[in-house]
Amino acid sequence: MSPVAGTVALFGGLKLRLLAGNLRGDLARKLGFAFTLVMAVGLALLGFLLMSLVRLAPADVAADIVVVVFTVFLVSWMIVPLLAFGLDDTLDPSRLSLFPLSTGTLAVGMFTASATGVWPLVTLIVTAGALAGLASGAGGVLLGILAVLLQFALCLVASRLVTTSLSGALRTRRGRDVLAVAALGAVLVFQLPNLLVNSDVGDPLALLHGAASVLRWTPSGLAAHAIADGGLVGLGELVVLALVVVAVAWLWIKALGRALVTPDVSTQGGTVGKGSGLVDRFLPDGPLAAVVTKELKYIRREPRYRVVWFSSVVVTAVLAFSIGNQGDGPSGPGTPIALTAMAGLMIALQLGNAFGIDGRSLWMNAVAIGSERGLSIDLAGRHLANALVAAPLLLAVAVAAGLFTGSPEAIVWALCAGLGTLGVGFGIGSVTSVVIPYTVPERLNAFTGAAPGQGGQAVASSMGALLGIVLLSAPFVVAAVFGALWVCAFAPFYGLLAEVLGRRLGAKIGFARLPEVLAAVSKPT
Repeated sequence: MSPVAGTVALFGGLKLRLLAGNLRGDLARKLGFAFTLVMAVGLALLGFLLMSLVRLAPADVAADIVVVVFTVFLVSWMIVPLLAFGLDDTLDPSRLSLFPLSTGTLAVGMFTASATGVWPLVTLIVTAGALAGLASGAGGVLLGILAVLLQFALCLVASRLVTTSLSGALRTRRGRDVLAVAALGAVLVFQLPNLLVNSDVGDPLALLHGAASVLRWTPSGLAAHAIADGGLVGLGELVVLALVVVAVAWLWIKALGRALVTPDVSTQGGTVGKGSGLVDRFLPDGPLAAVVTKELKYIRREPRYRVVWFSSVVVTAVLAFSIGNQGDGPSGPGTPIALTAMAGLMIALQLGNAFGIDGRSLWMNAVAIGSERGLSIDLAGRHLANALVAAPLLLAVAVAAGLFTGSPEAIVWALCAGLGTLGVGFGIGSVTSVVIPYTVPERLNAFTGAAPGQGGQAVASSMGALLGIVLLSAPFVVAAVFGALWVCAFAPFYGLLAEVLGRRLGAKIGFARLPEVLAAVSKPT
């Protein structure tokens, strides 16, 4: 057996043994693996059927559909493995750096591992459906088979190039932070078709043709048209596609060689600097300054904080796009005011469970807090730290919304409304944080934001905070939307009053319930 064949057999066998290991786990793991297999088989059959049905469409429309589908597959293969980094050890070249293998041999093995598995097989089957949908004649089928294989190989080497090039960064904490945000962004991308439909952008076929025209000369576009065109034209397109695959594979091998000899920065110690920060310059030493400093560090370093901040901004942007493209929605100065108030609400909801992310470390705060005033200062520090970050964001939202809706005169009023809603949210959150506290898991996911058994508490806390903020903010937001813009001038003061009263009420309730709050936020996840 040749060395290449031996490497392929070795890595393919190792990957299959890893997959078979799912059958030797506990019942939940076996059921998950079985569900994955059933879903993969269903998607493969459905995808192949839908791709084959494009033959019923006109030839130009069928080719456009395949171009877009091939491009989506390529982009997905470049993005989705990044979200699985750290879960699949075969994606990280550092895991294999100690093996006595040359870079070329290791590349062959990693390519084999990428091609082995359920989802690569699903991709290949769905891609092969283009043969039934576009190819014509024996020559067209032969060219189509080559095009499908080259498209599949391009997906694999492009995926490996991206994961290998970013492997060093993805092992660091900041890299994992980016992945957490990227996962949320990937979920929100699924809202894009709905937004495009609601925005009435035009004829869907025209959109399809426009997208396919842009993608015509991309590698995926060449693969699709090689199947559709056939003959010498298709052969020429395959030659170009093969050169692209070879070029991407060469870049991947170069990146792999560099990654194997680059030190792992995630295991290197960092330097610790000591100096006066911005908080030290404006706040005197004491509990308030300590809490503000700690919260600002959490916001900057804690992935869970980054996810919720990013989600607040993105959700606001999605709502702004949806409202701005609906002709029957509010118009004029009321729109930026409503959008900025919505942004303030989304940001304030983060503190509806102010102690959840602290978890077990909250006991240090509980020991230091000796009175209701101490708890009130702790909450004030959390609110001040979040306000320092939220105020510039609200200003950006107000300016963008005012310019986007053609109402620049409403920017100041919108900012005032956003600050008022933020203050109201802080006051409401002070109460919900001590009345309905719950643990925030260290690893957020799309299915739960609380510890096992606390899902009901999380829903009750979020809905209670949302309802309270909406009701208490309604007086100035509704009045401004219907033309009484001057009311927004009092919104910041109204929000400050709500924050002070809510914080004092929360401190009064929470100081008596500190043991219960600590127990609720310390559940195992």
